[in-house]
Amino acid sequence: MASHPERNDARKGKKRPPQHRFQRRSEAPSEDWIWGWHAVEAALANPARGAPQRLLVTPERARQVEARFGRLAGVETADNQFIAQNLPQGAVHQGVALRAEPLEPADLADLEAKPGAILLMLDQVTDPQNVGAILRSAAAFGAAGVILQDRHAPRFTGALAKAAAGALEKIPVARVVNLSRALEELAELGWRAVGLTGAAEQDLAQALDGTPTVLVLGSEGEGMRRLVAEHCDALARIPMPGGFESLNVSAAAAVALYEASRPRG
Repeated sequence: MASHPERNDARKGKKRPPQHRFQRRSEAPSEDWIWGWHAVEAALANPARGAPQRLLVTPERARQVEARFGRLAGVETADNQFIAQNLPQGAVHQGVALRAEPLEPADLADLEAKPGAILLMLDQVTDPQNVGAILRSAAAFGAAGVILQDRHAPRFTGALAKAAAGALEKIPVARVVNLSRALEELAELGWRAVGLTGAAEQDLAQALDGTPTVLVLGSEGEGMRRLVAEHCDALARIPMPGGFESLNVSAAAAVALYEASRPRG
């Protein structure tokens, strides 16, 4: 049986307007968002991000956000389907998606060359999942920063931010035009570069000496480019007694960071 308002609307020949839950329509799916609870939570906690441009949250996540950060501008309560419509297909958003101001890249001069400090330099590592996982390992092992070539690096949103699980907000990241020139500048600032390659004669443990070190990792397919390798002070390999040919670049980065973080006399 129709309700009284429905009967009244029918008599007047009018239909009741639909009750929209969302203030805005969904956007075209985009990688410009940060999604996943840990990535979004870390971004909201980072004062360098400023106020959210737009924050889509399920009702449950809205309560968590308010409990953690208080009332924020730009918050829109939505269901999982609506959030997913704004993101690339398959994005595991966990009920939260954020549009925020991009982070400013670090300057090489800001990366202090302290004894035992470690930097990671990635030569043409372009997969966002790998770069995100490397950032996560860099944060876990206390690396001083990560250096990427500007035109061969993924955007610092989307899948990369999700894989980094908040590390993007904690690790200084420098984006440079030319890695070889960056290594020259870092050498003047007191850094020593060790390039990782399976063809090296010495193990990584032998190449590390406790001085401020840049670990240079190349892409899985081609490895370090020749000119980048020539700008390294030493080349080293990760010993693999199991006989397997190579590691995924993010796994290699984690192993190298562990070795580099060990105390040395």
